[in-house]
Amino acid sequence: MKILHNNKRIRVGRNDPCPCGSGLKYKKCCLGKKEAPFFGNLKETYFKRHGIRLKGPSDIEGIRKAGVVALSILDLVERKIRPGMTTDEINTLVHEFTIRCGAISAPLNYRGFPKSVCVSINEVICHGIPGDRVMKDGDIANVDVTPILDGYYADTSKTFFVGTPGPDAKKIVRVARESLRVGMEQIRPGNTVGDIGWAVQRYAEGEGCSVVREFVGHGVGLEFHEPPQIAHYGQKGQGVALVPGMVFTIEPMINLGEKELRILDDNWTAVTIDGSLSAQFEQTFVVTEDGFESLTPFDL
Repeated sequence: MKILHNNKRIRVGRNDPCPCGSGLKYKKCCLGKKEAPFFGNLKETYFKRHGIRLKGPSDIEGIRKAGVVALSILDLVERKIRPGMTTDEINTLVHEFTIRCGAISAPLNYRGFPKSVCVSINEVICHGIPGDRVMKDGDIANVDVTPILDGYYADTSKTFFVGTPGPDAKKIVRVARESLRVGMEQIRPGNTVGDIGWAVQRYAEGEGCSVVREFVGHGVGLEFHEPPQIAHYGQKGQGVALVPGMVFTIEPMINLGEKELRILDDNWTAVTIDGSLSAQFEQTFVVTEDGFESLTPFDL
């Protein structure tokens, strides 16, 4: 069965999740409804049912331009990061470069976060606050950036090797990078957010690693965090159906050891409960008529 969306037809099978987001199969939901609200106004339906703001071409172009800034920031960090550098020096690089690009760092003062970037070293899963921690040879460092350009947000991160990595560092970075890749392969109209989490969990746990549950991907673009949430674990076919115009991040946080975490006294920094290494890669994606586009693309 093909349904009309934005004057184009997309294919939905009888047993696929209904694109209206009800959680039912298409054959038990909108199939056979001649004038279901879904067909007439997908944007309105998704906002009403899920709080999801589907993006139009001008929004997507704005997010794409912010993504260019985000990738330029990560490229700068990759060139500069080295043993002996403090995480606050990374913050200075990111903050000053962002301003030079005519953008604003979304993390700065977001819910009280005091810096312009999250820098998470080794056992730090996410939300590491830059400070006087000195990076050492063999460390891994996740750098998570979100510039705002002309009102549009683009969110992306990479985990970098600092100096020469050891075997554990190589493994966790490889698994985290591949976790993002297998997750993004599930993005297409008719699939669900649960398909993304299922793919990530199956791969990462198959490599003997664990998936953090407490932090998820999210909608982005007009705000820092929007619906839907994109868990990196779960069941195939569950959750909101993916439709063209949805913009969200996939950002699996993968631990070499146990999945459990604790939050430090600063109320931001999340660390592995067992002190094991953690790594993450993140991109911002838009669902297209026949698949997806990364708005912050880098090689995986």
